[in-house]
Amino acid sequence: MGSSIGVGSQRRTAAPPQQRTAFPPRLAPVAETDESLALWNGVPPYILLIEDDEGDAVLVEELVEESGIDVRLGRARSLADALRLLEAEAPQCVLLDLHLPDAQGLDGLKEVLGVCAEAAVVVLTGLSEERAGLGAVAAGAQDYLVKGRLEADVFMRAIRYAIQRKHTELAAVAVQSGILRAEENARLERGLLPTPLLLDDPAETVQVCARYQPGRAQTLLGGDFYDVVQTPDGATHAVVGDVSGHGPSEAALGVCLRVAWRAFVMAGARDAELLRLLEQILLAERSGAEIFTTLTALSRPAGATSVSVQRAGHPGFLVRSPGEVELRLVPGGPALGIMPGWGPGWPVTEVPVAPGGAVMLFTDGLIEGRIGPGPARLDEEGLLEIARQQADLPAEPFVDSLIQAAQGLAADWGGLADDVAVLHLEWNAPS
Repeated sequence: MGSSIGVGSQRRTAAPPQQRTAFPPRLAPVAETDESLALWNGVPPYILLIEDDEGDAVLVEELVEESGIDVRLGRARSLADALRLLEAEAPQCVLLDLHLPDAQGLDGLKEVLGVCAEAAVVVLTGLSEERAGLGAVAAGAQDYLVKGRLEADVFMRAIRYAIQRKHTELAAVAVQSGILRAEENARLERGLLPTPLLLDDPAETVQVCARYQPGRAQTLLGGDFYDVVQTPDGATHAVVGDVSGHGPSEAALGVCLRVAWRAFVMAGARDAELLRLLEQILLAERSGAEIFTTLTALSRPAGATSVSVQRAGHPGFLVRSPGEVELRLVPGGPALGIMPGWGPGWPVTEVPVAPGGAVMLFTDGLIEGRIGPGPARLDEEGLLEIARQQADLPAEPFVDSLIQAAQGLAADWGGLADDVAVLHLEWNAPS
């Protein structure tokens, strides 16, 4: 692993130190085919030398100059100076002396890696310190070089290879991180976006059309969730909810609330009791007091001509009848977790649904996309206007057209930033 290369041991007079020195390129031999040169990409790499000995620093500067490779060479005389420079600009490579006025041995290496983990680190050791160099590589350095055995061409090649190894290491970490993120997404998706639990032989059928779309900035599913359950009495129960914030913790909380909702419904909890139980779960499981959840829940007995709706800080919903669409904003209460133990509870409102009609619940990601300069948003009225233009479409093209229209209106401002969950329900008597 270590590079052991030779130069005379004569100490040279130190030149005035430079914070950063630019060395112009020389013409390399025509036979040079070193693939690691591709790492430069035409941009001189920045190499930070951390060395308190002026003679050794001059030697490194001369080796860089003699190599003919165009680089920017920075210099720090102590670990404290180096940490300040590393915070200002991350180098491609750090040349680190193991004996500094304020750091000895591997302590300096640990500090450098802690501040600039993406830089390749090459440790500079003395003639009798090869074991220390091997220890540095085991602790995270890419390579070590032995002072007093340095030649320009091999010196720079060792640095290039160290940078290449670091790039390979970072790429491998990124790939593994992507695999883990995809696996986590799949697990969260199974929890947030369930298969509706419907009766095998119901008195009437419920047609479910559900859609979920992550926001543009999310690499993980957010906390939007939905669920549909038919209980043995033939009633349909549905919920659409949105956990505030984004990230794996919020998504996991959304899964928890969705599973709890299904369990409570199947156990017979209804109306205000159901939402109070969900709020208790939220308070017990959330990561901070600032986390809350909005939702709309509805129930419909078999054969009924209306749905019972509760709203907790959530947007309104659409009611469809043949050729018509209406926006309904029923009375509600605060989002779960905003005012724990809120006295009045969440009122239940009966909303008529005509035979052959349907309802569509959605999260605010569908209506809060920016569609114009300043604070212009689609909002519920804008969604209603689009929905009325598509009123005659069947469920799936109707839902898809609304999402596509919202995306198109927000396209010039980066698309829909928040997650979108949509749940469309329609009931039909069996033929």
